[in-house]
Amino acid sequence: MDNVVINIKKGADRALAESVSKKIDSPIVEGLGEELTLLFDAKGVSLAGYGLTYQGDFENMVRRVSDGRLAHEMLVRAVKTTKEHPVAIDATAGMGEDALLIAAAGYTVTLHEQNPVIAVLLKDALRRAKKNTVLKDIVSRMKVVEGDSSLLLADYIDEVDVIYLDPMFPARQKSGLINKKLQLIQRLEPPCTSENELFDAAISAAPGKIIVKRPLKSPNLADKKPNYVLNGKAIRYDCYTF
Repeated sequence: MDNVVINIKKGADRALAESVSKKIDSPIVEGLGEELTLLFDAKGVSLAGYGLTYQGDFENMVRRVSDGRLAHEMLVRAVKTTKEHPVAIDATAGMGEDALLIAAAGYTVTLHEQNPVIAVLLKDALRRAKKNTVLKDIVSRMKVVEGDSSLLLADYIDEVDVIYLDPMFPARQKSGLINKKLQLIQRLEPPCTSENELFDAAISAAPGKIIVKRPLKSPNLADKKPNYVLNGKAIRYDCYTF
């Protein structure tokens, strides 16, 4: 990747760093690169650039999945099921916070992420979450698969109960309102521009339900009207049942 370099610190998983360097064709350097740097150190993997540093961390989700709060999450209400051992795909995983909520609701979740740098950050966040007593059982039901969801879903043959789509990184927000995670991730991955293909691929996988996260006043994904909608203050979940 032209705008990413690799930096390996003391205590890092050097084999992983070197493997990532080869995979994304990015050099290993001393110090920080001119744009983005994928940092490997004793704590794990982080992304630095433009005066910001970000490391995925599911521990800030602990309160949302415990003490009775989980049932009040709008996404959890959207995926609610009586089925034992339900299966979901988060086709636009990003850093996996929404997938964590789905897994906390009892699902086994496959997370699709096409950007290899984001996938590395996500896998590292899941690795560290397995050490948390509250999160370890939840993240044990989460698996990352790298690739383009439009292709992965089109060839999907296993039964799936829910496919979750959040095909937007919030370029809709002013830069001053976007947190540092999204400021850096936007440098890696632009907003989804193949919404129609993504939705069609999700339908082809024949799930029981497709759930689409949208800004509250945005148009329907691929101009397809949902069966029902759950509205929040800033976002909504469009629910398509089959």
